[in-house]
Amino acid sequence: MFLNQLKCLIFLVLAVLGTSSAVDGSRVLELSDRFLDVRNEGQWFVMFYAPWCAHCKKLEPVWAHVAQALFNTNIRVGRVDCTRFTAVAQAFKVNAYPTILFIKGPYDYAYNGDRTKDELIHFVNRLSGPPVQQVTRADSIDILKSNNPIFFTYVGKQDGILWDVFYSAAEVYQPHSYFYATSVEIAKRHFDIDTVPAALVYKERSHYYFPYSDSFELIEPVHLNESLFRWVNEERFPTFPKVTRSNIHHILQTKKYLVLAVVEENKLSEIAAHEQEFRDMVEIFVHKNKHKYHGRFQFGWVGTPDLAHSIAMDKLATPHLIVLNASTNEHHIPEDDPLQLTPEAIELFLDSIHNQTAPVFGGNSLPVRIYRAWFEAKHSLYEMWLGNPVLTSVLFGLPLGFLSLILYSICCADILDADEEEEEPKHEKKE
Repeated sequence: MFLNQLKCLIFLVLAVLGTSSAVDGSRVLELSDRFLDVRNEGQWFVMFYAPWCAHCKKLEPVWAHVAQALFNTNIRVGRVDCTRFTAVAQAFKVNAYPTILFIKGPYDYAYNGDRTKDELIHFVNRLSGPPVQQVTRADSIDILKSNNPIFFTYVGKQDGILWDVFYSAAEVYQPHSYFYATSVEIAKRHFDIDTVPAALVYKERSHYYFPYSDSFELIEPVHLNESLFRWVNEERFPTFPKVTRSNIHHILQTKKYLVLAVVEENKLSEIAAHEQEFRDMVEIFVHKNKHKYHGRFQFGWVGTPDLAHSIAMDKLATPHLIVLNASTNEHHIPEDDPLQLTPEAIELFLDSIHNQTAPVFGGNSLPVRIYRAWFEAKHSLYEMWLGNPVLTSVLFGLPLGFLSLILYSICCADILDADEEEEEPKHEKKE
């Protein structure tokens, strides 16, 4: 036993060999190729980076705070310079920077959410334990409610078809949500339990049940599996979340209409007063009418208009409102001036979308896909030019210059050859 512990300690020392145990005074371990020898020892939260990567540099202070927060846990926080230790990058199939992985034994889980300290720590806390955590004390649920805005709970004996499917869903969605199981006695102190077994989601001081009935016992488990997986995926999002390029693809998997309030944040995450008023008005409307629209619409807001521009394939003034059909990529925009929108006007607008009477834009037709690709390319080029006009000129000017020279040389060669053929001297013999 002692030899095994000593061996593990030696491996850990070798994993950070050549550097100190912390980077720049933080708790972040600087890992080397020897990390491959100890990856199965305990749990690791690792950032794979390149020194020249701007996104990696932006993440560094956040990563240091994450390491500090997890220092007294059994989770080691480290980073790997993929330009130096290419074997590690190849072993974990790293092809973009930064790549963030939670490594637990032979399994690794990629993080694709917002790179904030709280979201990163929630990700680790979810994955560090079992897929379904047991709640054995009544006061524990009060703690869960105060710490976790959304979590799923199974109530009843942990056997049968509902439990099996609930556990399978927890294994799949563990990187995204918390899952718990408790007894009927404990659950009744916090939720209105009518039938057991039951699966519920606690979301923003309310709870909703998965529509389970005895009829599921008479059908194939695959139908229950599909229904509960779809329900978990729909319910794991807040009622009015901030939508970013990192999470929009997950939200669109709900196959609901995505209603976005579009505002613009500055570098300090501040919003102009009239845009803040618009966003607050939409949020109040959402919470007042969530029972009416809960099954058909997913609401949210964006602080970067670029995301809305990509959906609309056009420039949208802020504030604005746009609705995206996750199934067809079609979108809807209200005809009224967004600053003049009222809760009553929003209700009429959403009802017209549900009744399929609202004007439709976009879609997946070939002309629309071509125009969308052209719009994205034009927008990306414009952003590059704003960020670094000199570099953009070099990147695009040099290839165009070489192409022009090649074309010129080809054309000139043809002309010279033609001139030589036409100007052959003619000699006549004189008698």
